[in-house]
Amino acid sequence: MSRHRDIRNMDYSEDYDGYDDVYGHSVDDDIYISPSHTQFMYNRESSGQSRSDYPMEEDIEEEDESEEVLKLTDEDKAKLESCLEHVKSVFAPMRMPRHELVKIIISQKFDCEKIVNSILKSQCSPPTERRDKGFLPTTTIIPSKVIVPTTVNIIKGFEIDSSATISRSQSPSSGRGTPVVNQNQEAEEAKSNKKDARISEDQYKKERGDMKEHLYMIVIGHVDAGKSTLMGHILYAMGQVNQRTMHKYEQESKKLGKQSFMYAWVLDETGEERTRGITMDVGRCQFETNTKMVTLLDAPGHKDFIPNMISGAAQADVALLVVDATRGEFETGFDFGGQTREHALLVRSLGVTQLAVAINKLDTVSWSQQRFDEIIDKMKSFLKQAGFKDSDITYVPCSGLTGQNLVKKPTEDNLLIWYNGPSLLEVIDGFRPPLRPVSKPFRLSINDIFKGTGSAFCISGRVETGALNVGDKVLVCPNKETASVKSLSIDEVSQNVVFAGDQATVTLSGIDMQNVSVGNILCDPQNPVQVASKFETRIVVFNLTVPITKGCNVVLHHQSLEEPAVICKLVAQLNKSTGEQIKKHPRFLVNNTSAIVQVQLSKAIGMELYSDCKELGRVMLRQSGVTIAAGLITKIIQ
Repeated sequence: MSRHRDIRNMDYSEDYDGYDDVYGHSVDDDIYISPSHTQFMYNRESSGQSRSDYPMEEDIEEEDESEEVLKLTDEDKAKLESCLEHVKSVFAPMRMPRHELVKIIISQKFDCEKIVNSILKSQCSPPTERRDKGFLPTTTIIPSKVIVPTTVNIIKGFEIDSSATISRSQSPSSGRGTPVVNQNQEAEEAKSNKKDARISEDQYKKERGDMKEHLYMIVIGHVDAGKSTLMGHILYAMGQVNQRTMHKYEQESKKLGKQSFMYAWVLDETGEERTRGITMDVGRCQFETNTKMVTLLDAPGHKDFIPNMISGAAQADVALLVVDATRGEFETGFDFGGQTREHALLVRSLGVTQLAVAINKLDTVSWSQQRFDEIIDKMKSFLKQAGFKDSDITYVPCSGLTGQNLVKKPTEDNLLIWYNGPSLLEVIDGFRPPLRPVSKPFRLSINDIFKGTGSAFCISGRVETGALNVGDKVLVCPNKETASVKSLSIDEVSQNVVFAGDQATVTLSGIDMQNVSVGNILCDPQNPVQVASKFETRIVVFNLTVPITKGCNVVLHHQSLEEPAVICKLVAQLNKSTGEQIKKHPRFLVNNTSAIVQVQLSKAIGMELYSDCKELGRVMLRQSGVTIAAGLITKIIQ
């Protein structure tokens, strides 16, 4: 107890020099330092160097490698990562510090060609300058598989062009020799873009030059017009369905009392579709003609499934409109409320210009020429108003149930008396293949997402423009997340590259499946699609029950995307024929009028101007299950 002091009664004013173990007292003593370590202790006074000889703290600038990156938007970050991947693949090994590389990429505005040239310029400078810029003194960075002589101009693709030379001149700021490219910048960029377009076109010719033209055909028409039966019988007649399977369908349909539906079951595969006797989803099948490889898209005719029909029509190049020639049935489908008119308007608004009209079930009216001509007269005037040219429309009499005039020439005497035209298959074979915009930046519209094998997942959709290779980096908009292409396939056949117009399945990696949705756009990170929630569109108004006014709520269809929207402004009413402005800021829009309106979406989506990309510049406006207008995007606001 003698070691415990009376702390409570102690006088704290006293000097504690005599105590070396006061509780809580820090004692400055050097007896704990080993004698062998004292020689390494630094003493500023003994060194003879004052504090003023050292740089002050504010003179030292610490490099923040992520400073430039933090200021970038998500889209620019995606571009940055893409450029870094490209540079690393070109330069092997890459000895430049990351922060220096980031500065070069940002200064060159993510242009891969300019970035490579800038790095090569740095290598052409004297060693002292390279050391200042962070290069190792003995490092020489050369693109892999490329030998750079003294007079070259590096262009995209890293090919040598002797028309432009790199000379040395004195920099006014540093006095050191720096390389100068004696070529106009804009001309170089234009040349590069033309080269890229030429490469894409040459690649398309190389890959698809010896193959038949691929054609996507949508089959449309009013419910119960016989679309599925017609196409099922064509597939059976062409040998796409074997006799055993057809016999099975016949026996099963007899049990349900629906023997006439046996050919429709070729395309209507689900139990609900067969039980209800209607097509609900877009059926797919493929067959070959003499000159074409045709992918058939069998669209539903019931008005409840118009959104599915729009999704299928957005993938189509041409259309086959099936009408029922039975008396009363044609009038029901063609008059107001029927789907014959609406389907024809929809496919034309989605860019389909070539149309074959199959006048089906003509056997029910004894192959009457008078009935055939009557239907043609009504259809001609309507289709011309819808925007189809007479030269792009072909009318074919046929019967889906009996098979007359489908694949072979007709044998029915009542038909041969007055008809000697082509069969339906010959008409399909005569469709002109559309131009494939393979030279434009890559765009793919997603219409389905599903889990694949392994950790990756798959998306399917139509390649609208450009080309896509295995291993490419893509940007998913509007989320602006990057992903890698692991594999590609068309109709379950593996491919190394897909082109504009292909309906492709893409396996993605490096991105979460939850961050991808139907309606998203895959695009080139260097040329991303525009993302906005408000735009201006030129619309054509269809049949309305209530006029369109400011604040009108609609459902916007853009490719496979369905999104709530509001018509927030009526800009101008136009002359439907000439496009001239009739009235500024009209109060309302009525039937069969044309106008420019502004549309506000609930969230941002990927879109393009119609003038830049026709495929992504079209929209549909629907209300209460009815298509009220179709439009072309003319201005993107935000």
